Amino acid sequence: MIELRTRTVADWVRGWALSRGTPAPVEEPDGYRVDVGLPAHRVRYVLPDPAAAGPRAATLTEPGTWLKVCGSPDQVQLTPAWTVGAPEYLMTIDLHPHPPVPPPATYTAELRSTGDVHDAVVLNNDHLAAKGRVAVCGSAAVVDVVETDPAHRRRGLGRVVMSELTRAAAAGGATRAVLVATEDGRALYEKLGWAVVSPVTAAHLPVP
Repeated sequence: MIELRTRTVADWVRGWALSRGTPAPVEEPDGYRVDVGLPAHRVRYVLPDPAAAGPRAATLTEPGTWLKVCGSPDQVQLTPAWTVGAPEYLMTIDLHPHPPVPPPATYTAELRSTGDVHDAVVLNNDHLAAKGRVAVCGSAAVVDVVETDPAHRRRGLGRVVMSELTRAAAAGGATRAVLVATEDGRALYEKLGWAVVSPVTAAHLPVP
């Protein structure tokens, strides 16, 4: 299980960096560092072992620093200086060819690709109803920024987006996919066959 978690984290951090257009991750003794470069998100550390969170956090003081750690909040020991986010879940699935999921009536689905990054959008009368992105890194693909407009939820649009993304990933040579899900997202992805590898705790040092 530790080996699977370590591999899945490596897949996720590389694909996330490609999806977000950041520099490639830098390997650290306890995980990975991504130099994001945004004012409120300067750098991100991704750690597969919750035991590494405390020692790593003790070295970090700059506002805009983010941590993403495999482990539940009670496993990840952080000081009150850190703002801890809602529970998240590292998930994975093996990719296999499958037919597309058609959108409901009045909706259309499109795939827009730039190199190894593919964006799926679902439109309703030319208005964006749902979207998602997948970044393909070799045999692994990372699903990112999946969202459905609140006015269009509970219509199966998430399934449409995920179908488009996983089909694009498989066509690009990926044999497995990875994502980090919210609590609500986890319920959808488990219905689609995704499995939880680890709980994830996200935290950051806020910018004043």
